[in-house]
Amino acid sequence: MIVYRWLIDHYIEVCGALTGFLYIGFSIRQHFLTWPVGLMNALFYIAVFFTSRIYADMTLQFYYVAISIYGWWSWYHGSTAGSSLKVTQTDRSLWLKITVSAIIIFAVIAYMLLHYTDSQVPYWDALATALSIVATWMLARKKIEHWLVWVVVDAISMGLFIFKELYPTTLLFFVYTVLAVYGYAEWKKELMPEANEGRLG
Repeated sequence: MIVYRWLIDHYIEVCGALTGFLYIGFSIRQHFLTWPVGLMNALFYIAVFFTSRIYADMTLQFYYVAISIYGWWSWYHGSTAGSSLKVTQTDRSLWLKITVSAIIIFAVIAYMLLHYTDSQVPYWDALATALSIVATWMLARKKIEHWLVWVVVDAISMGLFIFKELYPTTLLFFVYTVLAVYGYAEWKKELMPEANEGRLG
């Protein structure tokens, strides 16, 4: 009865966690449902993070709504050859751009949280948000290293969610960490011609 009552009281967070599990599963398989499910997940967490006063993460969900639309298009039409997008590695030049972008995003978000909100964890919230933004863009472009960025994001986020007593979401991000490692291994197979040839043979 206690568990049932808790589920009723936290149904939005539970729905967010469930769609989150589906999202990560679909992304590992590079399935088109990654993006519509990701959009649903973002809508649930807009409500969760607003209630918990984790404002940067709440704002991030609006970005996820937009990037879900872009990612859906990119996976099918984002190749310069006009074909569906393939998994690739991030070169040094792009890493530099991503790093600079993440630093700028972090600085802007941290400033906003410090001066215009009552956030209790402005720097950690800003860091998780900045890295999430670049990681999701990398996912939309099928850059394999986005899984590694997510490992860092998940570790920071779990600390935030434990602090805020968002336990289903903490569990979700723990599973995200495990699946990020698995997802990296799965996507890496696509970069190994010998392995692909072996499967075809």
